[in-house]
Amino acid sequence: MEYNPDMGILEDPDVYPPSEDSILFIESIQTEPGMKVLEIGCGSGVVSLHCVANGCIVTAGDINPEAVELTRRNAEKNGLSIDVLETDVYSNVSGKFDLILFNLPYLPVDEEGLLAKAWSGGPDGLGPLPELLEGAPEHLNAGGSVMVVVSSLMDTDALWDLLDRYDVEKVGETKLFFEKLAVLKISF
Repeated sequence: MEYNPDMGILEDPDVYPPSEDSILFIESIQTEPGMKVLEIGCGSGVVSLHCVANGCIVTAGDINPEAVELTRRNAEKNGLSIDVLETDVYSNVSGKFDLILFNLPYLPVDEEGLLAKAWSGGPDGLGPLPELLEGAPEHLNAGGSVMVVVSSLMDTDALWDLLDRYDVEKVGETKLFFEKLAVLKISF
């Protein structure tokens, strides 16, 4: 997809704002009109709203109730229809999807608090990735896939040990000042 910098995205101090990783993610996602998309960890909703603007049917969820409300406000501001729910990974998700998206909390830090859940991936940086992958098959349509953002700051040995049993394709990458980000497409 193409990132639209003119899309009106409100921000909230208690919600992870659109950043370089969000833009990389948007630009790495390939969608088709009518695709059913689930975004976990939607934050401001910028990724989900780009999917809706490209003709997808989107369910967006976040563990942070402030993010859920902000995504709803951003959808309304842009005249887009989206189903938004509060969920911890798949805890409140039902249905099957063609694509599951998650801009993971990938920084290898162990911080507490609701906002910290947006970036704190625990000591290895994997955060909820194991849970996301384990639950994906029951939430994916046949031929569906998962896309995630990962960082060179993560424990890359632990990451690739986890991903070893899946078909993984790198579909986007960018180098920032202190890290390299990649978007991975994971097929089951």
